Amino acid sequence: MKCGLFLGCLVPARMAAYELSARKVLEALGVELVDLKAGCCGSPYIFSVSQRAGLALAAYNLALAEEAGLKTVVTLCNGCNEVLKRALEALKDEHEREAVNAILAKVGKEFKGEVEVKHVVRLLYENVGVAKVEEAVKVPLEGLRVAVHYGCHLLRPSEVMRFENPDDPRSLDELVMAVGAESVPYVEKLECCGFPAMPVSEDLAYDIAAEKLTSMMASGADVAVTACPSCFLHLENAQIVARREGARIRLPGEIPVLHVTQLLGLAMGFGPDDVGLRENRIKPEAVLRLLERAG
Repeated sequence: MKCGLFLGCLVPARMAAYELSARKVLEALGVELVDLKAGCCGSPYIFSVSQRAGLALAAYNLALAEEAGLKTVVTLCNGCNEVLKRALEALKDEHEREAVNAILAKVGKEFKGEVEVKHVVRLLYENVGVAKVEEAVKVPLEGLRVAVHYGCHLLRPSEVMRFENPDDPRSLDELVMAVGAESVPYVEKLECCGFPAMPVSEDLAYDIAAEKLTSMMASGADVAVTACPSCFLHLENAQIVARREGARIRLPGEIPVLHVTQLLGLAMGFGPDDVGLRENRIKPEAVLRLLERAG
């Protein structure tokens, strides 16, 4: 399978470990990645100023994939996933598509609507398949307890995502279980990480994160696994702030946060450096102990 890789802004700027581990895992599972010389997805910030400008940015990126003869664009970011999929929906309208293509014509591009967008979790779940992931496991992570965090825009709005039930998702849980780990239930599992509240109130954003993290720790999880770079960043940052400013955020302890592709990569036999584990600021000691015993 060949896919266009859309990295967005945050991943190449601050999440090299997510990109590195995703490339390793996808290529090992038979997915050929084609780098798209893309820009910003369009971003809700741009859409809030001009919907058409946002659509034109999204359509430009999708047109790059079409030019390369690709049918699927894979994203690592939940936010980019939502923006690009919303754009695909909006550009089904012929009038809107003509208006956007008039803008793209100025830079020699045209969006034809011949491409789909999939988050890496969805690609792994639907196209690669859980069974193939399980077959690729070389170091089963048996005994590891994992609190999964889907994030908002992998699942919602469901009428745009059309992926799985946002009130009872299974994809991320099943991928975790495919490597031998246990996906543990916890009260705040489907709640927001708090990151979108940052522009309004840092305290509110960290309070929401603290509730989520406390719920994860109460479940007895060894690690948290995320599918979204913004969620990863915020859940880590909240714990670093708690470590430095205990009066501002109170947590019962710490829980390491891993990108889903880091967890899969480690179970598939890649070493900690291969998946960028040195970038994780809260070291996943339980995972490292499992790897040492297996090695």
